[in-house]
Amino acid sequence: MPEEQAFSVLVKIMFDYGLRELFKQNFEDLHCKFFQLERLMQEYIPDLYNHFLNVGLEAHMYASQWFLTLFTAKFPLYMVFHIIDLLLCEGISVIFNVALALLKTSREDLLATDFEGALKFFRVPVPKRYRSEENAKKLMELACSMKISQKKLKKYEKEYHAMREQQEQQEAPIERYERENRRLQEANMRLEQENDDLAHELVSSKIALRKDLDNAEEKADALNKELLMTKQKLVDSEDEKRRLEEESAQLKEMCRRELDKSESEIKKNGSIIGEYKQICSQLSERLEKQQAANKGELEKIRLKVEGCEKCSILFSKEGRLKAARKLKEGSEEETDEEKEALKNQLREMELELAQTKLQLVEAECKIQDLEHTLGLALNEVQAAKKTWFNRTLTSIKTATGAQGKETT
Repeated sequence: MPEEQAFSVLVKIMFDYGLRELFKQNFEDLHCKFFQLERLMQEYIPDLYNHFLNVGLEAHMYASQWFLTLFTAKFPLYMVFHIIDLLLCEGISVIFNVALALLKTSREDLLATDFEGALKFFRVPVPKRYRSEENAKKLMELACSMKISQKKLKKYEKEYHAMREQQEQQEAPIERYERENRRLQEANMRLEQENDDLAHELVSSKIALRKDLDNAEEKADALNKELLMTKQKLVDSEDEKRRLEEESAQLKEMCRRELDKSESEIKKNGSIIGEYKQICSQLSERLEKQQAANKGELEKIRLKVEGCEKCSILFSKEGRLKAARKLKEGSEEETDEEKEALKNQLREMELELAQTKLQLVEAECKIQDLEHTLGLALNEVQAAKKTWFNRTLTSIKTATGAQGKETT
């Protein structure tokens, strides 16, 4: 609620609901309300009224705050809100309902107290009891159930004024002043007691506030230290992150170079293997052609030998030499020359065949070496990839774990 509206409500309560009259003419109207409350007690709670008479406890000693502050001095706010709502709806007579309900619910406890005990009971236990919303609700239900007519209040008000006039007429000035003095002393005693209570509450509040302030300062110092440590950890984490990023970039660059180098070597080895395979295929083709040519030549020679009478005598059908003792010496010399020529030609063909086979074996050995080298290179590339990936993953996990711990 804005301040202007709150002030308007205060003005309305003070003037239109008669609360202002309680503070005028030396609290004369307030004493009238005390008299009305005592007469209502005499009617609704007679045993408690008689007990208060016996111990000398008057209404102004415990009920003044109820009327002057509308129960806001001691009682919880949620209970005060209900009282003010009823006041705005029904008028100031609602205070009598709430006061009688309070006295009626505390009747047994008050009957067991003396003068000092009753005053203390009104100061502490009564407000403390209605900190519970359930008890406050029951009290308001009881207050609303009590019917106090305005006619009865007017009657008690007339009795009070008649009594005051009679007292003024009968009392001597000295007695009236003594009575007024006693009333003022009692009011002074009550105000001093209230002042002591307020001073005690003020000191307790100051101590509690000082303690809370010290705790808040200690907490603020701890939070500042924690903030500085967190900032330092953040700076360290950023440096570590920067370093890890640089290492990651270096690892990536190194792995990229290694991969490029491995790919170039693989391409080179592949080209070499392709060339050797091509050479081997060419040598195989040449060998097959040479073998076919040699078979053809051998077949021609065999046919020529079979067609020649002299040669058929020297060679068998399988191409082996036969014994020829009965040949003539001239025939032997010619046959020896031809035989030698054929042997030389056969030796050259065998030598060429052996060289071809040797080249083929060497080519196969080189192919095996190249395949072995290629396998090693591929294994190294795979190992390099796995090592780089594992190191990068481990670095990222370590950095993430460290940052998580620092954040926690």
